[in-house]
Amino acid sequence: MSFLELLINGLRLGSIYAIIALGYTMVYGIAKMLNFAHGDIIMVGAYIAFCGIQNWGIPPVPSIMLAMLVCTVLGVAIEGLAYRPLRQATSLAVLITAIGMSYLLQNTALMIWGANTKSFPTTFINNSSISVGELTIPSATLITIAVNIVIMVSLTLFTSKTKTGKAMRCVSEDRGAAELMGINVNRTISLTFAIGSALAAIAGVLMCSTIPSLAPTTGSMPGIKAFTAAVVGGIGSIPGAMLGGILLGVVEIFGNYYISTDLGDAIVFAVLIIVLLVKPAGLLGKPMREKV
Repeated sequence: MSFLELLINGLRLGSIYAIIALGYTMVYGIAKMLNFAHGDIIMVGAYIAFCGIQNWGIPPVPSIMLAMLVCTVLGVAIEGLAYRPLRQATSLAVLITAIGMSYLLQNTALMIWGANTKSFPTTFINNSSISVGELTIPSATLITIAVNIVIMVSLTLFTSKTKTGKAMRCVSEDRGAAELMGINVNRTISLTFAIGSALAAIAGVLMCSTIPSLAPTTGSMPGIKAFTAAVVGGIGSIPGAMLGGILLGVVEIFGNYYISTDLGDAIVFAVLIIVLLVKPAGLLGKPMREKV
């Protein structure tokens, strides 16, 4: 496999990590909490899309839209039922709740869809390819990269240009001051979870189209790697999430090919350690100053 082919595969995998990382970075940036159930929302979205086309006879695009709708409702419900009552609790209590919610989603999926690994249908994304000289690029790769870019640009414009996006930034900066200015903090945080969960559904479909297998634990490791990408890029930064995702995807693909497939995950987390040693706030992150 040539260098360019490896690079393109890395960009595809990194784009998936980046879309997942956007959900982590938005929730942390606005709600100041780590939603470790985010990886399992990816799994739920993939299962809904799978059932839509495989069991219910729904075409691919409406199946993806259905998955986004279900994940959006699920994300808002999780925030309202599990996280909102803990808004004033310690970070440890919220973290334990997030881990518990993750296991709840995994075991619920286990009861509904069983433990057997399912083969994800390849009809979600066009399987054709484009030839550029001696290089052959699958159209699914181009679609994945394009979706990542569109999502990143759209979120950046949304948070900087729209009234709701500016409200999110206000809540991120100072929740108390935002309330005094008339911003509904609960609604803003719920909207953040809704957007992040909808992105998780898209990421689940793209991920399972790349690696066509689906199980209740499908979202666990990609979720951890995407969280790593968010930290590497600077958690709370939308461009940082994209940069971190792309970087880790490329590093993982090159590491698997040139070093060892058994050490692929270790290499990814080694990158995290190196980046944090050099720049603790992440590549595009800003150091947080606390008033004492």
